[in-house]
Amino acid sequence: MTALVFIGTFVFMEFVAWATHKYVMHGFLWSLHKDHHVKEPGFFEKNDAFFLIFAVPSMLSIMFGTFYGWELLNAAGFGILAYGIAYFLVHEVFIHQRFKWLRNSNITYLKAARRAHKMHHKHLTKHDGESFGMLLFPFKYFLEERKRMKQSKTS
Repeated sequence: MTALVFIGTFVFMEFVAWATHKYVMHGFLWSLHKDHHVKEPGFFEKNDAFFLIFAVPSMLSIMFGTFYGWELLNAAGFGILAYGIAYFLVHEVFIHQRFKWLRNSNITYLKAARRAHKMHHKHLTKHDGESFGMLLFPFKYFLEERKRMKQSKTS
């Protein structure tokens, strides 16, 4: 049961992240997210505050799950943590290259995720955005990337 809660929480977090990105980050907290779309000098962004905001429910779930022996709450907390790690690796490392690891990939899914996110960033204001998800994105980007990779192999 704890494995199901862990996996379910991980999957659910993609929808939480999508809704938060669309309605909070591109909504009333645009002031924190704006510097992620319109680059300013420096390594850190105000947008990094969202990592701390998302860490709170994970930390509290793990802490209270451990204190009171609630394994399911622990599983949910670790599911949130695992999603945060995946988000960090895909978003910060692979897509935005804030750390110079995982620069290139021949994996269609990863290339499509990068392309979908780049399409999200072509919008510089909080309005008219697209592709708010990170791990799940419109299927058309996957198909386009697969077609592009097939064409590059034949040419």
